[in-house]
Amino acid sequence: MQPILLSRASINLVASALRGTNRQARAYVADDDSLVSGAAGRYATALFDLVAEQGPAAIDKVAGDLGSLEALIKQSPDFERLVRSPVFSSDDQSRALSAIMDKAGFASLTVNFIKLVARNRRLFVLGDIAKSFRTLVARMRNEVTAEVTSAHPLNDAQMAELRDTLKASLGQEVRIATHVDPSILGGLIVKAGSRMIDSSIKTKLNSLKFAMKEVR
Repeated sequence: MQPILLSRASINLVASALRGTNRQARAYVADDDSLVSGAAGRYATALFDLVAEQGPAAIDKVAGDLGSLEALIKQSPDFERLVRSPVFSSDDQSRALSAIMDKAGFASLTVNFIKLVARNRRLFVLGDIAKSFRTLVARMRNEVTAEVTSAHPLNDAQMAELRDTLKASLGQEVRIATHVDPSILGGLIVKAGSRMIDSSIKTKLNSLKFAMKEVR
């Protein structure tokens, strides 16, 4: 089955769900504070407080470094095993990460921070630390990052329209992180701050299938 292309209606549906005026999209609301709580939140907060003293450029650099590590965890099973498996000693993890970070040109503050996390045997929450750090940066800038999943890559016009729609609905500046998942068939899944709106064709079909079973 070919993916159903994104339509203006899909974007409007997301906007309506964010405003709470449309029940066709499923919206979930959670506490923003949960994103910066726990061990990951404490590490991210300590790092953010330190980086904030060095100004906006330092914040952008460290956020980019953490984002690169987060992406590497998602893309490389070997790297994910390195940071999550208790088989590796903290020294082994620190040496391997140092080589990666030096080659990538990470900021010294990022390198020292990751070494500390490794020494404390908390690398398994590295992905959550990156997310929590982004949340703190977004709060400072009155921004929200919208994680958008679509069945096919969005073109420039669709990205611009979606960004304007989200900004108008949320009342905040919006950065969009896109993901492509052909299995959703069409529509959008949008996670923006504390909200998640699922207007995907896949979810609608699953809901229909469940409803039909209930009727029997």
